[in-house]
Amino acid sequence: MQLLVFVLAYPILWIISILPYRLFYLFSDFVFFLVYHVFGYRKKVVKDNLQLVFPEKSTKEILRIRKEFFKHMCDTFLEMVKTMNFSKEEISKRYKIKNIEVIQELEKENSILVPCSHYANWEWNVSINLHIKGKGYAVYQKIANKYFDKLIKDFRSRWNTTLITTHETVKTVMRNKKDGIKSIYGIVSDQSPMVVHAHYWHDFMGIKVPVYIGTETLARKLDLAVVFLKVSKVKRGYYEAEFIPITTSGKQTEKYEITKTFLTLTENQIKEKPEHYLWSHKRWKHRDKVPLEFQ
Repeated sequence: MQLLVFVLAYPILWIISILPYRLFYLFSDFVFFLVYHVFGYRKKVVKDNLQLVFPEKSTKEILRIRKEFFKHMCDTFLEMVKTMNFSKEEISKRYKIKNIEVIQELEKENSILVPCSHYANWEWNVSINLHIKGKGYAVYQKIANKYFDKLIKDFRSRWNTTLITTHETVKTVMRNKKDGIKSIYGIVSDQSPMVVHAHYWHDFMGIKVPVYIGTETLARKLDLAVVFLKVSKVKRGYYEAEFIPITTSGKQTEKYEITKTFLTLTENQIKEKPEHYLWSHKRWKHRDKVPLEFQ
């Protein structure tokens, strides 16, 4: 069944990926119409999330952000498909890096953890590896369909990126550290962990939630550098990335300092243009289960 789904879907995805940009974004508009107006995909979830974290905003403003978010979400999903036939020239034109020298200098001395959030276009972040000398890794969630999983690994690896699953991350980082291999690890770090696996709770957009501390744990244990990746949407189909150093030495930080700084930087990013954040996930679903020690 997995192969059948892949065989049926692949030609459609390939055709979408080669569409001229004018037709490509017209198609995205059509997908938005279906998702938003016909199927109403997670409209209530998005509205509830926005009202929860922006209680000061009017209903009119909440609905405007929600609509703009869905337009952006459709663009982002299809831009991931576009990557199937992206050239290095195209990605360099559409994903600009303001200060790549930050990474280039740090990688001379240390391996680097690069946490980012589900903001703007996180799929194109892997193109950063075109501009570095060290080995580049991207942590991802494995796809259940093994054929689609291989497809994604194949087209992302064209940009000197090695994909590793969340379960492979710790052993990969530790092995490279032991072998003296300087590497850069991109990690989308704003997901919501399961409550049973949550070791730390903190305010995120004004709401107490469980947060991942894996990036911090690795940085402090192995004395790695940590640099936040801020991505902004300049206009449709064009993005700009900026590196914001958090620490050059994980061992020199206080407990939870890296995590708190990451959350603050993510919040600031969201507040600039909230419609570019991934509001369709239930990020604040555990807010009523805060342990007593974190209340």
